[in-house]
Amino acid sequence: MKQHIPNAITLLNLLCGSIAAIFAVEGFFVYAAFFVFLGIFFDFFDGFFARKLKVQSELGLQLDSLADMVTSGLVPGIIMYKLLGLTLNTSEINNDWGVGSFESNISILPFVGLLITLGSAYRLAKFNIDEEQQNYFKGLPTPANALLILSLPLIMEFQNSDAMNVIILNKWFLIALTIFSCYILNSNIKLFALKFKDYSFKGNASRYIFMMLSFITIVVLQFAAIPFVIILYIFMSVLDNLTTK
Repeated sequence: MKQHIPNAITLLNLLCGSIAAIFAVEGFFVYAAFFVFLGIFFDFFDGFFARKLKVQSELGLQLDSLADMVTSGLVPGIIMYKLLGLTLNTSEINNDWGVGSFESNISILPFVGLLITLGSAYRLAKFNIDEEQQNYFKGLPTPANALLILSLPLIMEFQNSDAMNVIILNKWFLIALTIFSCYILNSNIKLFALKFKDYSFKGNASRYIFMMLSFITIVVLQFAAIPFVIILYIFMSVLDNLTTK
């Protein structure tokens, strides 16, 4: 019976991702973000329980990636598609999905956002066949990348900053972020995993410092802190790699 517990949690991740995708398509970004966050929560605990119960399996690994593909791959792509559509300031992106809804002058720009979905799929496929990524990640994990993309509509909704909104709804910023997202997902940069073999400061200095700085940044900047936390994670991982060498 216990071998089914981690897989059940993984399926909850997939359910949350599916609900988030529906909300994202409908333009309810805040609800979509909530279910992505909830899915990422389940994504963390399925692996935790699999290790604690000693029921890790190949089925669980594949199921986990399939769930992540929806929650942390498909949904961010849809969100970026929608955001790029908003930069057009036209009615080209609408809710009429009939055969005749596409006009001859429809812009292909919003579809650039779906590159994030493709980059996420490629990253997950590489992760599944890479036996080295046990204590570290090569490239940014898809849940972290999903948080980065989902932070944009949350900043617009809750930060109440015209300056931030202007930046977020700049098509060149969104295109650059999409390209960066695809690159960092599949880069060979080694990023430390938040897994503790022990709780000593000496062996986990980078993790403790990162968690402390992240907490302070989130308290001060709220949702706007998420991009800074991701950048901090990458920077500290690179610094950690150089220090180790």
